[in-house]
Amino acid sequence: MISIFYKNNGMIDVTQSVTALTGSLDPKDVIWIDLLAPSGEEKRSVEAFLGVEIQSRAQAEEIESSSRFSEDADAIYANTNFMIPGPDEYAMEAVSFTLVGTSLTTLREVPLRSLTELQRRLQANPKQFTSGYSVFVTILDQRVDLDADMIELMAKEITQYSRRVGQNEDINDEFILDINQLQENAMLVRENVVDKQRLISNLLRSPKFPTELEPRLNVLLQDISSLINHANFSFERLEYLQDTVLGLINLDQNRIMKVFTLVSLLLMPPTLIASFYGMNVRLPIIGSGDPGASPWNWVIIIGVMALSFGTVWLIFKKKKML
Repeated sequence: MISIFYKNNGMIDVTQSVTALTGSLDPKDVIWIDLLAPSGEEKRSVEAFLGVEIQSRAQAEEIESSSRFSEDADAIYANTNFMIPGPDEYAMEAVSFTLVGTSLTTLREVPLRSLTELQRRLQANPKQFTSGYSVFVTILDQRVDLDADMIELMAKEITQYSRRVGQNEDINDEFILDINQLQENAMLVRENVVDKQRLISNLLRSPKFPTELEPRLNVLLQDISSLINHANFSFERLEYLQDTVLGLINLDQNRIMKVFTLVSLLLMPPTLIASFYGMNVRLPIIGSGDPGASPWNWVIIIGVMALSFGTVWLIFKKKKML
């Protein structure tokens, strides 16, 4: 799918016909060409119209600095990742930007909310968008705002998990996995924001970039620095929360083991006495097979067992091991 935004008598019109590129459209009037999962014909038509080659998806996903931003005598090529929030985890979608003259070309494979919203603004406020460079800066501005919203939402989720820990709610394997997923999301957000920081820094060093837009980029850099600090803080909170949860789980396990150990120790003396009087030999108090033995012998033996139990209990109590 292709969407071409161009100037027309002080307004900005849009067409989705690829044949317009070979018709009466002047490259100086075209502000933005948006390619959404384009066909081969659409991509080749745009390349012929601009006179440059548009980067492929594989090139847009490369992580080398030279692949993320480059420029030649005719164009500026920039690649960055846009984050798509999901119910549990976040996804990264690569977007390729090509700036030729005053025209911007974007190449993406999935719909993105920031670009859809900008397309509505583009026709509603045509005076704000004089060239593809202003459109590009606005896209970056909107993405930084969305990244800030995601970091804010993540901070609220971390606070909720902290409250659950403070209220002694049930902490199980699922709880720990949720915290781990939040850590993964925090790393993705930070990686996404740092990627835009590098892109904007390269744009500021480019001699092709309009100087009148540099103040907006400087403001974006300041915002990004703040977002990186918030992302780092959120990750540190998650690490502290994870350590706290694991510590509580270890305490519960130690408490259970302490109970089992105590029960075993308390039952050892009575078990020894019961085993002693279970031997088939003549023993004190009761004789083996003596029909004249006292009927109170079993009571005396149980009493000795209870006395040994109580003695061990008092010893542990005195040593504050209970």
